Amino acid sequence: MKIDKNIIETIGNTPMVDISNISPNGVKIFAKLESFNPAGSIKDRVAKYLIQDAEEQGKLIDGSTIIEPTSGNTGIALAMISRVKGYKLKVVMPDNVSDERKSVLLSLGAEIIYSDGEQGTNGAIRLAEKIAEENPDYFMPYQYGNEANPRAHYETTGPEIIEQLPDIDVFVAGLGTGGTLMGVGKALKEYNKNIKVVAAAPHPEEVVPALRSIEHGFIPPILDLEKLDSRILVGEEESFYWTKMLMESCGIFAGVSCGAVTAAALKVAKKIKTGNIVIIIADSGERYLSSKLWEMDYKDIKEIGEQKIWW
Repeated sequence: MKIDKNIIETIGNTPMVDISNISPNGVKIFAKLESFNPAGSIKDRVAKYLIQDAEEQGKLIDGSTIIEPTSGNTGIALAMISRVKGYKLKVVMPDNVSDERKSVLLSLGAEIIYSDGEQGTNGAIRLAEKIAEENPDYFMPYQYGNEANPRAHYETTGPEIIEQLPDIDVFVAGLGTGGTLMGVGKALKEYNKNIKVVAAAPHPEEVVPALRSIEHGFIPPILDLEKLDSRILVGEEESFYWTKMLMESCGIFAGVSCGAVTAAALKVAKKIKTGNIVIIIADSGERYLSSKLWEMDYKDIKEIGEQKIWW
């Protein structure tokens, strides 16, 4: 086995596992485990590309300060990379994010600036933009509008999926910034135009942790809805249920968005009846332990889902 130069070089090349035991029919379902990235999520890929791109453009030099709105995974990934490269990181987060995320960020040396939790991630974005405007020497990657985000998945995640499962029929991922769907979708469509790209999104009237409803008014600039073959709406309790079932049936301790993605994949499976589906497991459940989700009855989950921001 090779020895990597640093922790950044270990990002990517994540495993894929067969979880067809939860399939309702003959459709095969495979999960790509992005929690195996060194900082624990798919956002490691994005953070690596955001910083590399900025360095190549001369926007980052030794000792630069990075500021970015986040409610978790992207901030943690940026913090890990900033530690290695010597950058200072300030993250703007809703004040009601889980304690685990705050602790990890602080441990990695990031400075946390809190925004109003009731305004969600949109409030964090607005505050980060204000701070960046007041401090022109700061660099804000802005994952929601930075083409390096989907490019990370076009150049890494997508090709990995093709190598691991050449006979893929459907790809399902959560609708967040849109980077995964756009980047992987482009790579898959170039490989085989018949592959379907499906987004898992919350019902407009419900909160599904980690996912974004476009009906709420904010569409990330990098997201092109016309490039999606389908957008499947998933309910709150359904998402939490399948998060728990991933652990109980497959031994996969996944983050909350993964339950929604799994639920969407099962809806696709019932429709196509045969074929291969790949889903993204974006992170692990460790950053959600304070929610007590795995200890609760399903009927009790809705209330806590309304109180926490996860992504």
